[in-house]
Parts: sequence; structure tokens; C-alpha cells
Amino acid sequence: MNIFYNDKIGDVLLITLKHADGPFDYEQNGDVVTIKKDGAVVGYNVFNISGQLSFDGNGQVELDEAKVDAINQVLTSKGMQPLTVDLSPKFVTGHVDSMEKHPDADKLNICQVNVGDEVLQIVCGANNVAAGQNVVVAKVGAVMPSGMLIKAAELRGVPSNGMICSERELGLTDSEEKKGILVLGEEVVPGTDFFKQV
Repeated sequence: MNIFYNDKIGDVLLITLKHADGPFDYEQNGDVVTIKKDGAVVGYNVFNISGQLSFDGNGQVELDEAKVDAINQVLTSKGMQPLTVDLSPKFVTGHVDSMEKHPDADKLNICQVNVGDEVLQIVCGANNVAAGQNVVVAKVGAVMPSGMLIKAAELRGVPSNGMICSERELGLTDSEEKKGILVLGEEVVPGTDFFKQV
């Protein structure tokens, strides 16, 4: 799930519950538009939201329990189901436990990355990735500064659950010279929220 606020298109909160391609069906109830695909709710647009919630600028909304409660009050007052939100960090430190070459792609590597509470298999194309490194992982559900949503995928037939990030992908630099993934120092605890350390 991802939530964005945009006052440029009419003071609206855009709630995406799951990715789906159109066409969509829309149902309006006051200031809330429910977006459906094949009968399943995939999102909501909540208009005139600033009367009930305040946001720091436009873009992705950084959620906490208070914001989730306030959004749920708006939704349930219109007869909608409350949101169930995973508030765990999506950009975390990770440790590359092992790495092997992709069997069907010379420039891809299959990494097993410890992110604290689990080990994720991530296919990575960076030429500087190696076993034993501490890295930054964008977990499934993360929204990159570019707006790209990280999803579980298959790369050349191998499942990949997340992305090992570079400084540019994290929005920490715009330098063309900083190629490859960001390798962190040795004193890193896997699973720690990366942006709370920076």
C-alpha cells in the first residue's frame, strides 16, 4: 500500500492498496472515491482531506499510527473498510550473506541478504556487489525517490524480493560518477531503518 498527498490536483489523498492495470470502476461517496478492479477495492481517492489531516508538502505520506487512525476515521465514516497498514521501515540495512552468478545472465548476481527478521533473495546487476557487504535494501512495497514502486519480480526466471540500492537510487547524490551500490561500514545491524541512521 502507498499513500500520496497532492494539493495540485485538488487537495486529495491518493491511497493505492494494490497495483492493478485499468480499466477501473469508480464509486463516489461524498469526498471519497472507491477504485475497483474486477469487483475488488484497489484504492481510494479522498478529496478535501486537509480539513481533517495536515501534510508536509506533496508526495508520499510518511505514515505513523496517528495518521493511519485519522485516515481510517475518514474512511469508516463513509462506510469503507479501515486500512491495515504495515508501518515497518521499507529502506533497511542488510548484510549480503552470499552471492552467486545468475545462471542465465552474465551481469546479474543472486544475493541472499539478511535484513534482520528474514533473508531476502535479491537479484542485483551492480558490478560492485559482493558477499560480506553491508548494504541498503529497498524492501517490497518501498517507493523510490524516483517514484518507482519496488515489487516482487522474476529476473530471467529467478525470483527477486527487493533491491540493493545505490546512492543515486536513494536520492543521496545526483553524481553520474557514483556507480554501483552503496556499501556501508562494518558497524551495521541488519534490519535497521536506513533513513534514521543517515
